[in-house]
Amino acid sequence: MMSDQFKGKVAVVTGGASGIGRATVERLVTQGCQVMVGDLHEPAGQALVEALGPDHVAFRRCDVANFEDVQALMQAAVSAFGGLDILVNNAGMGSEICTSVDLSPETWRRVIAVDLDSVFFGCKAAIPFMRQRHGGAVVNIASISGLGGDYGFNAYNAAKGAVVNYTRSLAMDHAVDHIRVNAVCPGLVATRLTAFMEKKGILPELTKTIPMKRMGRAEEIAKVVVFLASDDASYMTGSIVVADGGQTASTGNTDLGALMARVGQ
Repeated sequence: MMSDQFKGKVAVVTGGASGIGRATVERLVTQGCQVMVGDLHEPAGQALVEALGPDHVAFRRCDVANFEDVQALMQAAVSAFGGLDILVNNAGMGSEICTSVDLSPETWRRVIAVDLDSVFFGCKAAIPFMRQRHGGAVVNIASISGLGGDYGFNAYNAAKGAVVNYTRSLAMDHAVDHIRVNAVCPGLVATRLTAFMEKKGILPELTKTIPMKRMGRAEEIAKVVVFLASDDASYMTGSIVVADGGQTASTGNTDLGALMARVGQ
C-alpha cells in the first residue's frame, strides 16, 4: 500500500540489499521515501534498484567497517537526492560460536568493526547532513543479544550491547538538534544469515524458547524500523524497542504448569 508519509525524505540504509535491510528499503519506498542503499553485495543492490526504480532507490558499494566508505555513502545520498533525513544502521555480521579462549583476535576485531564501529561511522557521517535539514531520525539495528548473554557468542554480544547503550548516548547528545535516535532489538529472524539453522534442522529447538513458537520475518522488523523513523514516533528517542516474539519476556524458568501436569500423569 502506497502512502506519502515520507514524501520529500531521504534515507540511507546500510546492509540494505537483503534481509531486514531490504525489507526496510521496500517499506520506506512505498511510503514515499528516496533511499540510498549501502551494501557489499553489488548484484543484490543493483537488482533492488531495478525492482524499485532509480527515481526511488540508488545503490553504492560500501564496506561499513571503513569510515571513508561510509562518508562517501552519505555524500552520495545527498548528491543523488538532495539531502539526508533518516539513517538506518542495519549492516552487521554474526560470529563463530566459541568461547573467548578460542576466538581469534582477528575475528573479534572484525565483528566489532562491522557491528559497532559501523554505527559510529554512520552517525558521525550522517548527523552533520541532518543538522542541515534541522532534524532527522537514526534507527540502529541492535539485537536481543545486546540485552543479555548467549553461549559462545562473545564478540556479537559485546558489539550489540554497545550499540544499545551508544544509542542512548546519541539520543541525549542530539535531542537539541531535533535528531531522534532509537534502536530495534530483533530476536531470531528468518534471513540469509539464519538460513543455515533451517538446513541443519535446529530451528525447532531454537524456537522452543520463543512464546510465539516461530522466527520473525524481515518485513515484521522493517515495520518497527519505519515506525521509529516516522513522525508517528515523534516523542521517542533513546528507546530500545524489542521485537522477538516474546523471547525476552521470560524469566528463563520452565513452564511450571506444564511440568506439574506431566509429573502428575
